Amino acid sequence: MSRPSLHDCVRSVVEEYLDDLHDEAPLALHERVLAEAERALLQTVMQRAEGRRVVAAAWLGINRNTLTKKLQRYGLDN
Repeated sequence: MSRPSLHDCVRSVVEEYLDDLHDEAPLALHERVLAEAERALLQTVMQRAEGRRVVAAAWLGINRNTLTKKLQRYGLDN
């Protein structure tokens, strides 16, 4: 049995979120999805990298200083 792609996982979660809203219109959905996805990504990668920013930055393909700024933005810079 093959695993679902990341695209399929994201699509499924967005569909579920929209279903949960019922008839309520989503506000700033693009911005919110990107921010929530980035926050979850940072949390997960930092946990898997055991807090090592150099390792996490390499996994993410970003500069360590950029990672630090993103962690600060989301209040994850413990």
